[in-house]
Parts: sequence; C-alpha cells; structure tokens
Amino acid sequence: ALRLNEDQSSCERKMSYHLETAEHPERLRRVAIDPVSRVEGHGKVTLLFDDANKVQQVRLHIVEFRGFEKFIQGRPYWEVPVMVQRLCGICPVSHHLAASKAMDLIVGAHRLTPTAEKVRRLMHYGQILQSHALHFFHLCSPDLLFGFDSEVGKRNIVGVAEKHPETARRGVLIRKFGQEAIRITAGKRIHGTGAIPGGVNKSLTLEERDYLLKDAYQIVGWCRDAVHLARELHETDPALYNSFGIFRSHTMSLVGHDGAMDLYDGRLRARDDQGGIYFDNVAQADYAKLIQEEVKPWSYMKFPYFRALGNEQGWYKVGPLARVQNCDSIPTPLADAERREFIDYAGGTPMHAALGYHWTRMIEMLHAAETIKDLLHDPDLLGGDLLAGGPRGSEGVGMIEAPRGTLIHHYAVDENDLVTMCNLIVSTTHNNQAMNEAIRHVARRYLYGREVTEGLLNHIEVAIRAYDPCLSCATHALGKMPLTVELRDPDGTLVHSLSRD
Repeated sequence: ALRLNEDQSSCERKMSYHLETAEHPERLRRVAIDPVSRVEGHGKVTLLFDDANKVQQVRLHIVEFRGFEKFIQGRPYWEVPVMVQRLCGICPVSHHLAASKAMDLIVGAHRLTPTAEKVRRLMHYGQILQSHALHFFHLCSPDLLFGFDSEVGKRNIVGVAEKHPETARRGVLIRKFGQEAIRITAGKRIHGTGAIPGGVNKSLTLEERDYLLKDAYQIVGWCRDAVHLARELHETDPALYNSFGIFRSHTMSLVGHDGAMDLYDGRLRARDDQGGIYFDNVAQADYAKLIQEEVKPWSYMKFPYFRALGNEQGWYKVGPLARVQNCDSIPTPLADAERREFIDYAGGTPMHAALGYHWTRMIEMLHAAETIKDLLHDPDLLGGDLLAGGPRGSEGVGMIEAPRGTLIHHYAVDENDLVTMCNLIVSTTHNNQAMNEAIRHVARRYLYGREVTEGLLNHIEVAIRAYDPCLSCATHALGKMPLTVELRDPDGTLVHSLSRD
C-alpha cells in the first residue's frame, strides 16, 4: 500500500508539472475565468486546451498588487498595527493583531497583562467567527446546497435565502455576533484600533460584556448545527466530497504548548502527507529557518515552501483543514467532540480533499463561539491593567492563526522608531501552490476532453473557494512581472513612463 501511494504521488506530481508547463502555449486555445467570483480580492484562472479539449495548462493568477511590504517602511512602528489592516476588509483584525504582537517585542512586552491578552483573544475569536460564517453561508453554501453546476442565477446568497431561509438567517446573525465582538474590543467592526504595541487601549464595560453574553449560548448552538450541516453534506455525497480537488501535501499551523489548538498564539508544527510530525515546537521567531519564498513570473503572489524539501516537494497547506488535523485536541468540549468525529470519518489518516475545509471551518467556528462564551465569564475582561513593557527591541515577529491559516508579520525598527523592514507571509500565500494543485486536479478530472460549460468552469472556482482565499492580502511580490507606470497630467497627457519588461 505504501508503494502504491508513492507511485500515485509520483504520477500526480508528473501530471501537475505537465499541467503547469504546457509546451507551445501559443498554439493552444485559452479559456479564462476572470475574475474568480465569491472570493476576497481579484484573481483569474487561465486554462489552455488542445484541439481535443484536453487540458494542457491551468494557472491561478493574482492580478492585483498591494505592496504593503515596501510602503510600510519609513513609518513609525506604532502606526503599523492600524496601517497594515488596510490590506483587507474581511480579515483586518488578523493583520491588526499579528502586527501588534510583533510590535509588542519592539516595546519589550514579552508578556501581556491578563486583561490585554484576553481582550485581544476576544477580538480575534470574534474575527474567526464572523469570517467563517461569511465564507460558509454567504460565499460557499450556494455551491454546496444547490450543486456546482446549478443555475447560475440562483447560485448565490439570495437563492439560499429563498430556498433555505433559516440557514441564511443564522449565517447573517452568527456573523453579526462576531462583528459585535470586534466592535466592542477594537472600537469598529472594520479597521479598529483596539490593539496597540504592548497591550490594548480599552477593556470591556459590564454593559458591553452582558450585551454579548445574552446571545452567546444561542450562537454556540447554531454553530454546532452548522457543523452537522457540513458533515451531512459529506455523508450525502461521499464520492464527491472525499475526492474533489484531492492531493497529498504537508500541513502547518500553530499549536499551543500542550499541542491543543490555539488560534491566537503558539509554536509552529508541521506534519507530512501521512500525518507524521515533520517539525514541532518551533519558535515563531525562527520561521525563516524553515520557510523560503519563491517568486514566479505569472503571479503577484509568492510561493512559500519548506527549505529542507525544496520548492518542488516542500509546499504545504494551512488553514482549518490543516489546523484541525495538526492539533492534538481543541480546548472547548463541543468543538473537540466534533474534531474527533471528523478524525474518525477520515479513517485515522489525514484528509486532503479540498471540500474538507468546509467541515473543519465549521468546527473552528464552533470553537470560536465556545471560546467567546467562556471569555465573557472571565472577570479579567473588565480589568484596568492594559499595558506592559520592558527593554526596547529592534526586531519582532508576530504570528496568529487567521481564519484562512497561519499569518506571519516580521518587522525591523531602527533607533528612530521607523520601520526598516517588513515581511508578510499571509495565509493565502502559504496556500498558493495548494490552490494551483487543486484546480489542476479538478481540471484533469472534470474538464479533460469535455466541452467547456459554465458549470464545469465553476468546479474550478469551487476548488479555489474551498481555501477561502484573501487574494488582496497576499499580493506583495513584484518579481519579474512586466510593469508599466505612467504619470499623466490633469488633461490625461502622458508626462512620463517607466517600464520593466
């Protein structure tokens, strides 16, 4: 069986290479999905077909450029947690907190006060809750409930509200509850200012705590029902859910000191494609010893991989599917029971099917709801000791498990308090190669030799959506892509132009 798996993996790698590097692409027919829909940010997929409709190349292109790693340089370090969250309107809290954690080290706050840490955790788990609800109910449930090739006019959240009104209603209210947790801790639902280097700028009032607590138990119940819905979808059509977009790879996430899931803090752990530990207990500051980033000429998004394995064998997955299987337990009882059910369903070996992300995402949403409920009973949330500090540092790495996966913020600050270096490895960046692999496998299975239809092309998008990509967050690398910058006067006359071939 092991030899069979090795032969299959070798065959899959060869096919993936074939689909990535088509010969004589100018002779092939090009089909584009532009833009990819129901994801955050702008991306497109190009497929090259020969005369027999056989797929010769499939690529996910990230076509927008953000450049935060560069223009953050020269700014005072205390501005960074507020600035970098402008990367995204869906997961700004993740960037806000990852940057704050890095800047904690700059101000010498290696350990936060209990109030500051728990307020931040409440903010973060509110972010996990609202983001997972948005993705599952609003963006992906139309595909899952109606079918990948269902009528395009009804394959949206309006269609879900018409056919499954209670499901849509719960999705809206779960997300609203998460956003309220963010508003109370960060000051605003989007782009708040609650976390600052060394701590937070406010705690909760008794009224704010009670406002959230009155709905917390209902939210936990609805999240548990959402897990059961995701599981039922798998059990109703196991042939699809257990094989769609499937390929084997390493996985990586943060885990707590005891191996339990911790979405706010922890140390790095990775497993191989069979579930064995590849590395464990790695400090966040040492990430660069393990991970290398590669630039390819057809995308603004970088391709990370494990240094020791090289760029062809060393890529990996992050996010809910990785985290639920990478941890030893989940520290809330209902979510941990659901985790064990998922592990049993997978037969004790890692699940690699792309649609498994939806089931595990709902398990994490339940964990977030339970964590919020528990935190709201903690008196430290109402405390007044908000800031910590210590000897000044010059470099900081902040990591957090964002909704989409491991998020890394790395900064260097000079003696004038100005940022001199910024490196961001965003969750979607970690998953870049995995998403490309997923769409190649889907193209090979569903489009190879067939007449292309909208429904078949949507299969490609379904594979991408499973990873819940945040494409705008992840676009930082210029690489060698052609770039033209034009300066025009108010009348539109070209004043100057610079080009890179």
